[in-house]
Amino acid sequence: MRAAVVSSFGGPEAVEIVEVASPEPGARQVRIKVSAAGLNPVDAGVRAGGFGGAGKRLGLGWDVAGVVDAVGVASGWSVGDEVVALAYGTAKPLGTHADQVVVDAGAVAVAPRSVDAVHAASLPLNALTAAQALDGLGLEPGRSLLVTGAAGAVGGYAVQLAARLGVHVTALAREGDEELVRSLGADRFVSGGVAPVSVDAVLDAAILGEDALEWVRDGGAFMGVIPGANPVSVRGVRTGAVEVAADGARLSELVALVDEGALTTRVAETYALDEVVKAHARLAEGGLRGRLVLVP
Repeated sequence: MRAAVVSSFGGPEAVEIVEVASPEPGARQVRIKVSAAGLNPVDAGVRAGGFGGAGKRLGLGWDVAGVVDAVGVASGWSVGDEVVALAYGTAKPLGTHADQVVVDAGAVAVAPRSVDAVHAASLPLNALTAAQALDGLGLEPGRSLLVTGAAGAVGGYAVQLAARLGVHVTALAREGDEELVRSLGADRFVSGGVAPVSVDAVLDAAILGEDALEWVRDGGAFMGVIPGANPVSVRGVRTGAVEVAADGARLSELVALVDEGALTTRVAETYALDEVVKAHARLAEGGLRGRLVLVP
């Protein structure tokens, strides 16, 4: 089968398609025939060497939507099940940017019924990151939250999930994105680096760091999206960063929200798996409003 990997670090041209043996699922694992797989900034980070692994061949891709085509013992899944999953890891030999991928059964959820596989593939990593970041903030209804990068993939899901919890959301995004983020449930909109009124918490999807921390009230909370990169606590503000975890049960809840119309999947462009270098180059250009998705 084909798989996108990096054997040496660099720009988009470092990604190559190689032929490898089809992986076999072990106990409590399933193999998924990939229908679509999201391309995320973390893939660019792996490609560029931001997570180490020099000298190894590293597989790319975390998100997958597809069909189970082989199961291990006690997996709880059946061949033919349409699923989505998160294949966690920055140093795995094979990722979801492939014809097939093996994942732990506990990372898998039934695919949404209301969207196609391409849109479903934009859900696992970004929605789980947003949901788990909000869990870490622990906001109660009526509290205030600033989401930076609110028009992005993680930020957009965070706005919708927080608004659903009854949290008052201020969205920080580019001027042209006001209509979008308000449609996702933001109460207030700010742009151009203008500081909002003091908020109870910040979910820093735009990775602004200390600049965003300044907008949290004394004793509030700050949650980043890059583990270990959150700013040092000041003024009694609790700071942290989410490290996304594969969680099929939680992913199932998010799938249900997609089918209810409460979560909006957004796809910017699709590329064939063989066009993965072009897809990485497009990701590097920035300005996307939705995920790039690879289709084998």
